[in-house]
Amino acid sequence: MSEWSYAHGTSGSTLLGDTIGAGLDRTVAAWPDREALVDVPSGRRWTYTEFAADVDTLACALLASGVAKGDRVGIWAVNCAEWVLVQYATARIGAVLVNINPACRTHEVAYVLRQSGVSLLFASLRHRTSDYRAMVEEVRGDCPALREAVYIGDPGWAAFTGRAGAGQRAELAARAAELSCDDPINIQYTSGTTGFPKGATLSHHNILNNGYFVGESIAYSEQDRICIPVPFYHCFGMVMGNLAATSHGACMVIPAPSFDPAATLAAVQDERCTSLYGVPTMFIAELNLPGFADYDLSTLRTGIMAGSPCPIEVMKRVVAEMHMAEVAICYGMTETSPVSLQTRIDDDLEHRTGTVGRVLPHLEVKVVDPVTGVTRPRGAAGELCTRGYSVMLGYWNEPERTAEAVDAGRWMHTGDLAVMRDDGYVEIVGRIKDMIIRGGENVYPREIEEFLYANPRIKDVQIIGVPHAKYGEEVLACVVPRDPADPPTLAELRAFCEGRLAHYKIPSRVEILDAFPMTVSGKVRKVELREIYGRAPLGGAR
Repeated sequence: MSEWSYAHGTSGSTLLGDTIGAGLDRTVAAWPDREALVDVPSGRRWTYTEFAADVDTLACALLASGVAKGDRVGIWAVNCAEWVLVQYATARIGAVLVNINPACRTHEVAYVLRQSGVSLLFASLRHRTSDYRAMVEEVRGDCPALREAVYIGDPGWAAFTGRAGAGQRAELAARAAELSCDDPINIQYTSGTTGFPKGATLSHHNILNNGYFVGESIAYSEQDRICIPVPFYHCFGMVMGNLAATSHGACMVIPAPSFDPAATLAAVQDERCTSLYGVPTMFIAELNLPGFADYDLSTLRTGIMAGSPCPIEVMKRVVAEMHMAEVAICYGMTETSPVSLQTRIDDDLEHRTGTVGRVLPHLEVKVVDPVTGVTRPRGAAGELCTRGYSVMLGYWNEPERTAEAVDAGRWMHTGDLAVMRDDGYVEIVGRIKDMIIRGGENVYPREIEEFLYANPRIKDVQIIGVPHAKYGEEVLACVVPRDPADPPTLAELRAFCEGRLAHYKIPSRVEILDAFPMTVSGKVRKVELREIYGRAPLGGAR
C-alpha cells in the first residue's frame, strides 16, 4: 500500500521557550550595534540598542496609561516604524495586540473593536483617501471599551510616549517576570464562510517560533537585510518579516507605507537588501516596472513569495533578474501563525512553482478524507490539516467556532484540498470552502453577503469568486432584487459599500437573477453559479 499522506518536521534546533521580549533581549545582547530597523520614507534608523530603548519607552508609556496584562491594544495603521515599536512594546508588557487592516472601514473596524474589547487604539492619521481619526470618532460611541486613541504622526504620539517615567522601569521588569510564552499576545481577524470575522488568538510561542523557523529555512543571519513591502497587519509582515528578522539579528527595512513597486526596488538597491518579500502580483508589478533593469538588485539572494501560486515564468525572472536564487514559497494561514509548509533554498524550479513546500520543523501535516477524517494515501487529494506549536490558542471568545476548526486531536483543519507527493512536498489543488483570493487578500463571501442584506433594494444575494487576469479572482455579486423592474446597478452597490467595506471586498461585477439554483434540500448551489459566471468575459458586469 502507498505511504500515508503524513509528514512531520525534524530539526537540530529546539523550539524557543522565550517570550518575544526575552527573545529581543537576547538579540540585543548579541548584536547591539547592528542595524535593526530602517524606515525609508522618514529616513529614520535604529540599531538594536536604540530599537530596544524605544520599545521599552513605549512599553513604559503603556504601563503608565494603565494597560494591564491581557488588555487588548489595537493598531489600525499602514506600515511604519511605529507599527513595529507597538508590536514589540505590547509584547513586552503582555498586552494583546489586535491587528486591524488599514483598508477596513467603519462597519468592519467597529466590529473588531467591540468583539475584542480594545481599550487603547493606535492609528494612522491619514493615508491616501482615508481619514482614520474621523472614522474612529464615527464608531467610538459603539465601542464602549475604547477609552483612548493615539494617532501616529500627530503630536499626541510624543505626548503619549512622554508618559514613560523612571517609575515604570521597575514595573516593566516586574511585568516581564509575570509573562509566559504561552500567553496570548496577538489577535488577527480572519473571516469564515459564515458570519463575521473571527479573531485568531496567537501566543508568544506561536509566532516567535514560526518567525524563527521561517528565517532558519532561508538561512537568515545577522548579515541579512529584509525588505518588507507586505503589510504588518498580516502575519506575512509582522511574523515572517519582523520576528524572523529580530530572532536572527537581521535588519527590517520598510520601503513605503503601502506597496509601491518603485519604492520597493529603490529600497532594495539603496539599503543593500539581501531578502525581499511579496505576493506574486507584487513581484509581477516590480518586474514590469519601467526602468526595472536600472535598479541594482545584486545584493538580493533570497526572499519569500506567498499568498497565491507563482507562475513559472515569473519565478524564472525572479531568480534570474532579481538575483533571488534562494527564494522560498510559503503556505499557511493566520490560525497557524502562519507558515506550515515552505520550500527550501536549494529546491528546483518545479518544486517552487508546482508545490507549496514541505513541512517546517516541529510541525506535522496530513491530508485526510474531508468526510471521514481518515488519512489519505500519498498522491490522493483530501483536506490539509496541521498540528504543532503553531496552532492558535483559539478564536477570541468563540469556543464553538474554535471547535469547528481545531479538532480533539489539536489538528487545525485548513479547508484546503491538497495532495502530498511521495517526497513529502504538498500541492494545493482547490478550496473546500468558498473563500475568494483576490490579489493575495482573502475574501469571505458570507461577510459581504451579510452586509449587502442591509441594502433595501436587495432581496437576496450570493457572493462568488470568478477568474480575473490580474487579481486571480474578482468578487461577483449575484443579486435577486426586491423590485425586478428596478434592479440595483453595480455603481449603486459599490457606492453602498464604499467607506464601509475594504476596497478588495467590494464587488467588481454584479449579475441580476430571478432566483438562485438550489439543491433539493434548499441550499444555494454556489458551484453552479461559479460554473455559469466563471465562463463570462472578465469585466462583463452591469
